[in-house]
Amino acid sequence: MVESAESLPARILVVDDDRDILDALSEQLEWAGYEVVRCATPREGLTALEARSFTVIISDQNMPEMTGLEFLARAQKLQPNSSRILITGILALDTAVSAINQGDIFRFLAKPWVRAELLATMENAVQRFRLVEINDKLRKATLDLNRQLAGANSELRAKVSELTEQKTALDAAHEALEENFEHSLGLCYRIVNTFYPLLGKRTKAVVELCRRMSESAVFNAEEKHVLVTSAWLHDIGLVGVKREILHKLFSYPQGCTEAELAMFHQHPIYGQTLAAFVDRLTAVGVTIRAHHERYDGKGYPDGLVGEAIPWTGRCLGVAVAFVESGLNKEAAGEYLLKHSGTAFDPEAVRLCLRVAGASTLPAQVRELLIDELRPGMRLARGIFSPGGLLLIADGQELTPTIIAKIKNYNLLAHVTQQLLVYS
Repeated sequence: MVESAESLPARILVVDDDRDILDALSEQLEWAGYEVVRCATPREGLTALEARSFTVIISDQNMPEMTGLEFLARAQKLQPNSSRILITGILALDTAVSAINQGDIFRFLAKPWVRAELLATMENAVQRFRLVEINDKLRKATLDLNRQLAGANSELRAKVSELTEQKTALDAAHEALEENFEHSLGLCYRIVNTFYPLLGKRTKAVVELCRRMSESAVFNAEEKHVLVTSAWLHDIGLVGVKREILHKLFSYPQGCTEAELAMFHQHPIYGQTLAAFVDRLTAVGVTIRAHHERYDGKGYPDGLVGEAIPWTGRCLGVAVAFVESGLNKEAAGEYLLKHSGTAFDPEAVRLCLRVAGASTLPAQVRELLIDELRPGMRLARGIFSPGGLLLIADGQELTPTIIAKIKNYNLLAHVTQQLLVYS
């Protein structure tokens, strides 16, 4: 069995029937820090290639058993990733160019060689070998991941088919009845709850929080419907992930493999697909797909940034983070504020904290969104930049100019703190 060269220093095979040249070449390479294996004949070289892995293979051209090009062609079949170098005193230029173009050799050196040229060529050959090895590993890893994802997609299709059959059966069984929307949501909730009870518990908490958020005047009628419906269905895509993987993710996420994380990161897409069976509004599916996006563009599955994320998706994402943090209300609120402007939309954070009761405010103080600020109001807490610079002092009466200044600053750098005014 050929041993792996991955963890070994650069190992060089040198083949030359001239013992003086073989020794001189090997000594120069050993002096430069390379591990060198010397062979006086091509057959010895082939035997060495069958036993060990080599980073670079150097061969003389004129040898009695076979030419250097013939030897390197056979070496390519045994160790295709190794960099092959031909060294010779006399070689037709067209032969050398042809050998390089066909991939038989990486470079050729003329005798007598210049030491600096030899070492530079070796460095390039070693670098080329490492890049080829890395590329092979990435390609194999990609193929493995694609196979795993294909299997996951196959399982999901089977589950979708099963859910479709269940929906068809329900439609037939209740043909004489007027099926309402809440019943469909309840069915989906029961599927999620039966599949993984922790998801059901979290879903109820997210729905309650989103319901209270939707009561704000910043939502129109359709957005209210979309937010609450998306809250019920946001985790439906997880029915396509194996229970043992979910257990791993929730218990010790650091133990998950890249393939398992990649499968998990697909669940908003699966959720979008399944939501279409429940609600005719495409905005529900779009909101579900976007609820794990981040305000700074580092989320998944699409890497959307800022307001490219649907408003309802930003609000749902904050609600999910508040619930799934597993913290008490005060600590969860601090977590949202800490990541406001990076992971979360600051306006969505303010809205969530206001309805979640994450902080206790004096009776005469109200918390508002930026769009709710009006001339004549007085700030109960100063507004600061992320770096701590005071922008507007507490007690300042708001004017149209000051409100415009707050809104403009929010567009440029984000106002991430709570906005408090006196009642």
